[in-house]
Amino acid sequence: MSERVPMTRTGYDKLKEELNQKENEEMPVIEERIAAARAEGDLSENAEYHGARESQGLLQAKINLLRDKLSRADIVDTATLPKDQVVFGVTVKVKDLDFGDTEEFTLVGAGEEDYDVGKILITSPLGQGFLGKKVGEQVEIKVPAGTNRFEILELRFED
Repeated sequence: MSERVPMTRTGYDKLKEELNQKENEEMPVIEERIAAARAEGDLSENAEYHGARESQGLLQAKINLLRDKLSRADIVDTATLPKDQVVFGVTVKVKDLDFGDTEEFTLVGAGEEDYDVGKILITSPLGQGFLGKKVGEQVEIKVPAGTNRFEILELRFED
């Protein structure tokens, strides 16, 4: 998987900070738990030891994922992108053609997604479906739950 991961400098710094915290704060705590459990003797029936090892494995998987995203980061300067179409960093206001309601989505990169406030990954099905569209265009986007149909109403760029 060598695909570039688009993100802003803010998103990159957020992921880097999260990685640092997991490596330098959380991992040493787990390693201490393992050492303490190991000191208790017989490891075959030591639930604390096995629990700590499992926690260590899960944390290491998260660390590896963060390292991978950071190594494939493609820092995007949103000031150089076109302002007349859906691009990275834009907030797009759309009308759902099936239900009639309006929604807003901001296309962001890794580390900045927050689905509760409409910040969606540019690499998500919705993000990819909106990419390159202009105000007034209608778009059909296949998502795991079916097909969503939208009309692009407005583009807003945060400066």
